[in-house]
Amino acid sequence: MTDTPVKQSWKTLELDIGSMTCANCEVLIERRFKSLPGVVAVLADHTKGHVEIHYLGELDIPALQKVVEEDGYTVAPWHGDRAQDRAVNTSRDYAEIGAVFLILAALVFALREFDLLPRGLSVADNMSYGLVFLIGLVASVSSCIAVTGGLLVAVAAKYNEATGSRPGLQRLKPLIYFNAGRILSYTLLGGAVGALGSALTLSAEANGILTIVASAVMIVLGLHMLKLFPSLGRLLPKMPKFLGHKIHDLSTREVKGGAFILGGSTFFLPCGFTQALQLYVLAKGSFAIGALTMLAFSLGTLPALLSLSAISSFAKGDFQKHFLRFAGAAVIVLGFLNIQYGMVLTNSDLISADPVAEQAASTQQARMEGSKQVVVMRIDGLDYLPNRFIVQQGVPVEWRIDASEAAACGRFLLAPKLGIRKLLSSNSTTIISFTPQESGEFAFNCGMGMMTPGSAITVVAKNAG
Repeated sequence: MTDTPVKQSWKTLELDIGSMTCANCEVLIERRFKSLPGVVAVLADHTKGHVEIHYLGELDIPALQKVVEEDGYTVAPWHGDRAQDRAVNTSRDYAEIGAVFLILAALVFALREFDLLPRGLSVADNMSYGLVFLIGLVASVSSCIAVTGGLLVAVAAKYNEATGSRPGLQRLKPLIYFNAGRILSYTLLGGAVGALGSALTLSAEANGILTIVASAVMIVLGLHMLKLFPSLGRLLPKMPKFLGHKIHDLSTREVKGGAFILGGSTFFLPCGFTQALQLYVLAKGSFAIGALTMLAFSLGTLPALLSLSAISSFAKGDFQKHFLRFAGAAVIVLGFLNIQYGMVLTNSDLISADPVAEQAASTQQARMEGSKQVVVMRIDGLDYLPNRFIVQQGVPVEWRIDASEAAACGRFLLAPKLGIRKLLSSNSTTIISFTPQESGEFAFNCGMGMMTPGSAITVVAKNAG
């Protein structure tokens, strides 16, 4: 009863906040404004660039601008629901973005022509942990990691305030503890997410859907970085906002090991890069892959977090603008490339539609040995030799596979419609036995679609052709 007249005396101010690009920004803005005298509630929405403030007394825009200007945000009066969707890129910006995509497309084409682009840029393969590291570098100049850097600054300031004047090396302790906690938690929790995927025993189709969703997150994230279709930002997955506030609260408390705990807690901050990788790790269903993937990502963010001045300089100015333009376009390209590997697992795209690949395919007719059909295949690196087979319907098949020279994910064979999921031996010939009950073409590949395009077993009616 006593709250009602107080609430009735609240004033409301709506603002348009520039450069608020992620859910982390929402938490930071809300905390900055909430620290002002008289402010009783703040609600931020980065997808609209909108902030609603409830306050008592007087509050002006210059005061609000002052508390967030060091974070790179701008404050202006709100002009309607579509304020954030007005043109944020000039015609020159669009031309430059188009040029970036052309450069990347030409680069991908050239690498493929010279056979320098690996089949599959999936972030969870052991060949591409370097790529995950690069994604970490990209993330380190995004607002997600810039906010993480702000947490590090806050906990360092709290530590130095509590301990007083200390030698230079002693003052580095919170930085070291924070990053050690961050790397350890990313590694262990990444492994835990991978183990969860394994425990759930997700089907190939479910893994494929997760891969496609994670790729879509990356594409939306890239569009967001390029300031294209700002409203799509609301499609990005979010951690509950209260978790972000709880993590920020840790930076203001004198807790033993506070810097270490705070660094470890950043795994749960709502960063699109982190969440895309978490989805990939869940889909792979492996503790080792999960741990190594998130370790590579956390190490990629380390250089910026070890240099607090670099965070503030990268987060602003022309360098960030041009770097994030290339990075955003690259994230979109990577997302589209990875979608096809998700489609492999859902059995939507196992058969190559490339006529050149079809013509180059080597085909083996099954030979009869007693009452069974026998086909023999060798794996050389990322190639199936041969990669296409013809067998008869209703007759048992013995598929003999030599995977001693298989590379990357080549030791895992997946043929969804034949019910085959097999880890191939690297020391001896693996034998897979099955009896095809239906005629048709049944595709096979590794779990990430990196092997010879167009690989398939064709089942023909008995005595046909």
